[in-house]
Amino acid sequence: MALLDPAKIRNVAVVGHRGAGKTSLVEALLFTSGAKNRLGSVMDGTTALDHDEDEIKRQMTISVGLAHVDWAGNRINLVDTPGEASFINETLGTLPVVESVLMMVNAISKVEVQTERIWKRARELGVCRVAAVNMMDRERADFMDAVAALKARFGEVLAVALPIGFEAGFKGIVDLVAMKAYTYSGNTGKATEGPIPDDMADAVAAAREALVDRVAEADDALLEKYLEGSELTDQEVSDALKAAIAAGSVSPAIPVSATKNIGPDRLLQLLLATPSPAVRGTRKGYKVPGGEEVDLACDFAAPTAMFVFKTIYDQFSGRVNLVRIFSGKIATDTQVLNERTGEKERTGNILLMQGKETKTIEEAGAGDIVALAKLKETGTGDTLSDPARPVRFPRYELPPAAISFALSPKNRGEEEKVSNGLRRLREEDPAMGLQFDPQTKEMLISGTSQVHVEVILDKLKRRFGVEVVLHPPQVPYRETIRKKATAQGRHKKQTGGRGQFGDCWIEVEPQARGEGYQFEDAIFGGSIPRNFIPAVEKGVVEAMEHGVIAGYPVVDVKVKLFDGSYHNVDSSELAFKLAGGLAWNKAMESAAPVLLEPIMNVEVIAPEENMGDIMGDLSSRRGRPQGSENMGEMDAIRAQVPLAEMLTYAPQLRSMTAGRGSFTLEFDHYDEVPAQLVDKIVAEVKARKAAD
Repeated sequence: MALLDPAKIRNVAVVGHRGAGKTSLVEALLFTSGAKNRLGSVMDGTTALDHDEDEIKRQMTISVGLAHVDWAGNRINLVDTPGEASFINETLGTLPVVESVLMMVNAISKVEVQTERIWKRARELGVCRVAAVNMMDRERADFMDAVAALKARFGEVLAVALPIGFEAGFKGIVDLVAMKAYTYSGNTGKATEGPIPDDMADAVAAAREALVDRVAEADDALLEKYLEGSELTDQEVSDALKAAIAAGSVSPAIPVSATKNIGPDRLLQLLLATPSPAVRGTRKGYKVPGGEEVDLACDFAAPTAMFVFKTIYDQFSGRVNLVRIFSGKIATDTQVLNERTGEKERTGNILLMQGKETKTIEEAGAGDIVALAKLKETGTGDTLSDPARPVRFPRYELPPAAISFALSPKNRGEEEKVSNGLRRLREEDPAMGLQFDPQTKEMLISGTSQVHVEVILDKLKRRFGVEVVLHPPQVPYRETIRKKATAQGRHKKQTGGRGQFGDCWIEVEPQARGEGYQFEDAIFGGSIPRNFIPAVEKGVVEAMEHGVIAGYPVVDVKVKLFDGSYHNVDSSELAFKLAGGLAWNKAMESAAPVLLEPIMNVEVIAPEENMGDIMGDLSSRRGRPQGSENMGEMDAIRAQVPLAEMLTYAPQLRSMTAGRGSFTLEFDHYDEVPAQLVDKIVAEVKARKAAD
């Protein structure tokens, strides 16, 4: 198989809110292009991408999936992503490896919370946005209302097509660039081209004028011609639209129905107007070691550099890494360096993925997205590059876990199987937290939500044949300080023979929330030898794992080591490490320690008649309202609520809304726990430790 010309590749992440129809649309694109000979359904689990048992059971995408479409001589790589908030990290981690996103928008619900978050992140990364307004065949679907909502929220959205027919009568599309009408029958996805319906003439003329007005701004010569009153040709409009999409000044919107297969061919044609890797050009990487910025050319002749954006486990191929090749090329025996581990790997089997189906290819080059099977120590977030020019790409920084559970094996004697299985699953899902708490002697599993944790444990049972019992979730409290303090840590021990001596003075001060930990070495004059300073910091860092209020980790502090003393014979790294820990504990007690709790962004979607009860309930949970919005049949309320108050929210919401309400949680920041609640939390921690 010959290498694909980067100019003929489009890399597109299919994104959007849960239930917007992403997987159904990808299925329609595959079927219409001939990549599949049957149109699968999400409902019966026959789609190419949502083939995992959990995805079929829960009727939602859980993990990133990869497929491709060959259309008009080009390759379109489609990365299907989750829309459920519990798995949004999968989606956000995919955005840096594509040039464009296809934002699925529900024609009834319009702009939802995940739509906004992903759109803004794509804009920050310079990733182009295309909107597909789906479910146009549903009752109360309104394309222009959806476009207006997108435009009001994001600004650059512009209709490039109009629907023919409304709601159940939706049957086709008018292309405002080609100025042709396309009508569909059956679910073949193939259209009959014809003239624009007479009753749409005025609407089409107005929409075409708005389109030309906007895209002409992308080219000065074209704008001058347009302002002089000359009519632009369809080709000029098409070229200007491509330039505007690449510049991010226009995000085109098109109406579709994924389940009725109306509009997939027009959408594929629109995706060809998005920039290719060749148009995007070079990508920024960082030299290893050193960290200097370097431009990586999208060129087969350049040194190889690629990024692993997802690791999955296949029952036949084992560990499979999805990679974006930014420069160079690879064959089945190409040697590359993993910058994280410092180890060399051989690429092995190169796979072209079509959902769960794979095809082995001999080589792949810059601009393409492929899968590599059976790499030994490579996982999500790793950079693989030419050993002669090692580079790295930035990893996606995961937010802190929102919820934690203690777990134990359901059957005695299976501790090791549970531990090994969870560690394997963590390689596939970096958003999952797994740690052993030496204080409680418990294995803790953390995730973005309870749904996230439940999915992990379903996989554990299915793949590794072991079950666990979950104990009540623990809120990941943190501790910090509110003022400066200084303290001395002095460790001295003499028991005969060589003694132990370490002495240090530190100053601690609070940092802004979210800034983390900083250590400053301010030792002058050799009061502490240079080789002992890392030991002091190590002692401080270890002591920070257990704060003085309730034993929670300490965050957002700066520690300055400014003085100390040593003994020529008795000083050692161990002595200074112990001294550092002593100094930290004394300093924190004098620095006005405070307990912090995670504050979550909460969005509740429920019928309008339940909104009063929901608002009152959120207020009773110390919630701070952030706004509300009508979404057709439902209303949405946004609030910030402490996580501790949301642990029992799911059954309460079901009760208030007769099962019709839903909610999402997303970590936002840490804030101080009200003083009247601190004693209660401390008492609960002590009781838990006593029970253990």
